[in-house]
Amino acid sequence: MYKIIVAFSLTISLFSCSTIVKKEGDFKILPLPQHHEITGVSDLKTEDVNNYFAEEGVALPILGVFFGHLKMTEKRKAAQVLFAIDSTLDLKAEGYVLNISKDQITIKGKDKAGLFYGFQTLGQLLVDAKEQNANLPLCSITDYPLLAYRAVHLDVKHHLERTDYYYKLIDRLASYKVNAILVEMEDKLQYKRQPKVASSDAISIDEWKKISEYAQDRNIEISPLIQGLGHASFILKHDEYKDLRDVPESDWAFNPLNPRTYEVQFDLYLDAIEATPHGKYLHVGGDEVNTTGRNSGISALELQLDWLNKVCAFAADHGRIPIFWDDMPLKQADVYAPMFKPEMSKAEVDSIWAQNEPNLLKFLDKFPKNCIYMRWNYSSPEAYGNTKAMDWFRKHGLKVLGATAGQTRWVLMPLEESNMDNIRNFASNSIESGLNGLLLTLWDDDSPHFELYIRGIIAFAEYTWSGEKRDKKAIKSAYRQREFSHDHAGEEYAFIDSLEAPVSFSKNALLIGNSRNYLKSMENPMEKSVIDLPNRSNKGEWSKKYAERLEKATQILKNADGLTARIALAKEKAVRNLYSIEVYEQVNQIAQFAPKSLLALSAYDTSKSPAEEIEAVKNLKMLKSDFAKQRSQLEAVYAKTRILNKPKDYILDQDHHHHLANQSINFDWQFYAEMLFLEKLEKELNREMFIENTESLKK
Repeated sequence: MYKIIVAFSLTISLFSCSTIVKKEGDFKILPLPQHHEITGVSDLKTEDVNNYFAEEGVALPILGVFFGHLKMTEKRKAAQVLFAIDSTLDLKAEGYVLNISKDQITIKGKDKAGLFYGFQTLGQLLVDAKEQNANLPLCSITDYPLLAYRAVHLDVKHHLERTDYYYKLIDRLASYKVNAILVEMEDKLQYKRQPKVASSDAISIDEWKKISEYAQDRNIEISPLIQGLGHASFILKHDEYKDLRDVPESDWAFNPLNPRTYEVQFDLYLDAIEATPHGKYLHVGGDEVNTTGRNSGISALELQLDWLNKVCAFAADHGRIPIFWDDMPLKQADVYAPMFKPEMSKAEVDSIWAQNEPNLLKFLDKFPKNCIYMRWNYSSPEAYGNTKAMDWFRKHGLKVLGATAGQTRWVLMPLEESNMDNIRNFASNSIESGLNGLLLTLWDDDSPHFELYIRGIIAFAEYTWSGEKRDKKAIKSAYRQREFSHDHAGEEYAFIDSLEAPVSFSKNALLIGNSRNYLKSMENPMEKSVIDLPNRSNKGEWSKKYAERLEKATQILKNADGLTARIALAKEKAVRNLYSIEVYEQVNQIAQFAPKSLLALSAYDTSKSPAEEIEAVKNLKMLKSDFAKQRSQLEAVYAKTRILNKPKDYILDQDHHHHLANQSINFDWQFYAEMLFLEKLEKELNREMFIENTESLKK
């Protein structure tokens, strides 16, 4: 932990200067530096930092608008910022030393990246000083990352953002010392060699190159992920490629025995490599597929490894390190299940491996040595079975990398505190195991707004750079300060965790069971999956049947006003990234629709007089227009950065994994459950068994 050292002999005038660091916990740099010491208050305010002096041959890093006013001076004494690159520093790569004295700031980077990150930390200090009209602290910082590869997954398979959003996102990621992006492109790259695969709204190779260059200038390396073998629906849904299907009726997987499979895959790889010229890696996918073998007598495991050898050889020939999801060989060898069962004892896991490891060893020579085997685990990275699998790869001379998640299959927004516990556990496991890095996957399957991923990204940045130096509460506070303003560090501005209950409840509150993701694939989903409605001839029974659901709805709406007020306060005090709060605000509004609907139904079901019944019917009829207004508001906010609709000529695939975002060309997929509910309600309102003519009730 850092220290605040104030000697008794310091003059009182020192304390008359305001400082941005006043007590333990105020140092909210993200990620938290490895070592830092605060000894007092400098004479420097933000507006005093105007000139820089650089050692010969060292250029000022690209630093964005905040440092745009800095001017070079040839006089060391006239500069407020002195910087250099010193490769002899006893630090890891990307490390830096930052010192703020009475009237000067010095930054030394171990390398170009370290210098860049030193300025990122200084930038955060300057922002805090300016916001609080305070002087910079006298401080000494020595910093470096604990994991070298800190990559964030950008999954664009189901929708695109407006292009300028990606550039702004890169600036944001760079400020938190994320140094890699893995782009899952699917059909959002305008392929030249296989143009039919590309969606008509795909980003051109030249634009992806510009994005890649922009990222590279900010120490972020972009590599592509082009799904192969399985997850191939974006290719195999097209008539031109149906002959390449492993199973003719399914667009899910390639036939690995067909030579043209590799012609198509390699063409897509070539275009993706061209679009990401600074990438080190080529992620080839390969997960969640069990090929049939076409009566060849070749096992699924051997087929998988044959395919993997071909694509890994291609990657090597084109200067890329292949990355492969590791799950299928482990599944096919029957050692997979223990990775997701932390309750299993070491003895139980070892017993399963002792019995089934020969299934892997039989084909060990077929595992490509130039490949990185990506061990993904989003829920239980601490499980001994997970560590056992990673150790197996390393024991046999194979490279392994972990993958955690900031978003999996959550609707509307990430839950479980942005999955912070699992991110922390996998980061800590990777650091302790001496691994090279970690990937934060952010799946677009159910497609929450990307702004809602930022807190999880920041937690990932913290844990992979700094390790476990702060608890979750401190990281959340630092997140709010960095993203919105120093005021937001206080608990009164914390609202995200309070949104989890209404968001989680709203997913299936109007449905039977956990059916939201499956509505589009059902026959007559309105009747099979939407909850039944009150029966006028059997008053009160509906409310008894759904008593537990109504109790939850009541509690959510009881807390709704306080939550809405905290979001409004956060908006009022935000000095940056106001848009993020606006997105959360829309999530809050739409999440209240389900509990309000349930209570409106209950009010009708329990009405005691004709007048009460008329009022209840009136409120039920208003639900449709209320929802239309809420949807319109949400879409207007989301559309500021997100392209909501797919092109008119877009072909939806077979949706094997029931991805919500893959179930309509327009934005209906987000609201399909509510739309079905309102349709059913309208039908019931028009049926005599639900409500008699209003005039007859008046009589």
